[in-house]
Amino acid sequence: MDLLKNKVIDFYLNGSIHVSFAVFALVQMTFYFCQLPFDAVVSAMAFTGTLFSYNFIKYAALVYHQRKNLSLRLKWICTVSFLALGIGIISFLMLNLKAQLVTFGLLILSVLYAIPIHRKIPNLRNWAGIKVYIVCFCWATVTLLVPVVNADMALNWDIGIKFFQRFILVFVLIGIFEIVDLQYDDDNLKTIPQTLGIVKTKWLLSVLLLPFYVIEFFKDGFQPIQVWNNLVIVLLTLFFICCASPSRTKFYTLFWVESVPIIWWLLIVFEK
Repeated sequence: MDLLKNKVIDFYLNGSIHVSFAVFALVQMTFYFCQLPFDAVVSAMAFTGTLFSYNFIKYAALVYHQRKNLSLRLKWICTVSFLALGIGIISFLMLNLKAQLVTFGLLILSVLYAIPIHRKIPNLRNWAGIKVYIVCFCWATVTLLVPVVNADMALNWDIGIKFFQRFILVFVLIGIFEIVDLQYDDDNLKTIPQTLGIVKTKWLLSVLLLPFYVIEFFKDGFQPIQVWNNLVIVLLTLFFICCASPSRTKFYTLFWVESVPIIWWLLIVFEK
């Protein structure tokens, strides 16, 4: 029973289902803050698109080299990933044209992130220091701009603030990942902790939580309840920053750290 439980948890985390729920949660927050009705198409596309793209980036090369002798685990991940791709394509076709263009731009960026365009030019994932900004931009765009554009809502000051806020949050969460992965990352990646060291990285991530929290007050549509919700997220993230170290297991980041957006959304759900 314990073995089965561990396999299910491994599939849930390493099959990118949990991180897809995190993206799904941020999309739901966009609907709430922008006073938009639930959009099943955008929600499905965000979830399935995240699941397929993350698994493609993580496993495409491995699957290609082991294609004649895939493990049962990889076969299941491939099956779920291609199912997600099918649902994602259908969802994409149901978006309006503007949302499709934004999503297609993200698709191109994801392809360049995972696949080198030339033998002498590495993929964007391996460009020193640029990985974190690409991921932050993609998360903020797919969870905020795609739902807003698909609803034909104007891009205003509040949307800009929410975009910047989400960019910061994802940057901080990735920073925690990079601290935990420090012993595994190639030195050429020039990650934040590789460049600054663990202590300075923790200080940087902690300081960034200040603008994340404060800019909420500058929204035209400021909602007082977010003072407390965001404070909970700041304190929780600060706790994860303080406890981060290269000795932590993958479960620390793949489950707990990636749960931050989900918890942020659940705070709203339970307040309704």
